[in-house]
Amino acid sequence: MSAAPTFPLNGAALSAVVRAALEEDRAFADVTTLATVPSDRPAGAALVARTPGVVAGIALAVEAFRQIDPAVRVEVAVHDGEAVERGMVVAAIEGPARAILSAERVALNFVQRLSGVATLTARYVAAVQGMRAEIVDTRKTTPGWRDLEKYAVRCGGGSNHRRDLSDAVLIKDNHLAACDGDVRIAVARAKELAPEGMVVQVECDTLEQVDAALAASAHGVLLDNMALDDLRESVRTCGERCFTEASGGVTLETVRAIAETGVDRISVGALTHSAPALDLALDFA
Repeated sequence: MSAAPTFPLNGAALSAVVRAALEEDRAFADVTTLATVPSDRPAGAALVARTPGVVAGIALAVEAFRQIDPAVRVEVAVHDGEAVERGMVVAAIEGPARAILSAERVALNFVQRLSGVATLTARYVAAVQGMRAEIVDTRKTTPGWRDLEKYAVRCGGGSNHRRDLSDAVLIKDNHLAACDGDVRIAVARAKELAPEGMVVQVECDTLEQVDAALAASAHGVLLDNMALDDLRESVRTCGERCFTEASGGVTLETVRAIAETGVDRISVGALTHSAPALDLALDFA
């Protein structure tokens, strides 16, 4: 098994994100638990996978329990980036019953969401196994969760596209519309004004735009919603002159055929904007 990707938040950031989630849920004022569960009641519980998948976000769950009560002990059995089967125990939790109950939902929300992203990514990666194309994400992330969701993509074996708008130049159709649709002019301006060494990529809908991007010495082309024959022709035309990326309407049913055209990478917005949560549950002993 390859090493797990580096968790994106330092200690202070991790604490702040989890604290905000606990405050949002008013977990420190859990009236149901306070009213029904004795303060001295100990409990044990297990975080269990209800369906197969890939785990991500365990550190956030552990932190949620810790913040509610440092007396809660969490023994992690499955780490981020590792696969689980139905019925597997991901973590065992012991400590005050009140604390476990009050932190439960926030802990599950983090792990279910991020494990869902990791799981869907892993399915796309498996679908293109043996091809040169890598699966990459997009900026279609939940506001405030970008670093976490992009981390979950890495846990699933995918790669990250640019993190934000300052990370690379990506000239899209609306940028082109704002400069009279001239690919050459747009690329030339970007290469002149962007920081030295920054990648300049341009979205292309047609083979003519690919030719124009190559003539302007773009570093890469984003082949948007192209038919398979046009993707193959674009890859042939670009050769080693720039990298090629396919995007738009990619599904698990179509991704293999897209990869077979020879593109260098395939960007999939669904990894972060449409991944279903992985079914995980907290079962009390």
